[in-house]
Amino acid sequence: MLSLIGTIIVGFVVGLIARAVKPGDDQLGWIMTTVLGIAGSLLASYVGVAMGWYAQGAPAGWIASVVGAIVLLVIYGLIKKKV
Repeated sequence: MLSLIGTIIVGFVVGLIARAVKPGDDQLGWIMTTVLGIAGSLLASYVGVAMGWYAQGAPAGWIASVVGAIVLLVIYGLIKKKV
């Protein structure tokens, strides 16, 4: 249970940092910000394992998680702009 709460808190912080770093007006609520941060961390872990930077099952670092969240935020902005 504490692991899930920790994941949500870290995801929220990573999402906030990603939204602060990326310029532009991203109109996301706090739930979507949390989902963005968690997904960014998962993306960073997946890419890190694929590139050989992380061992299988190891969590991504803070910087990698923020970069993953920024990448997802840019992709979200491009998709939203087309619709």
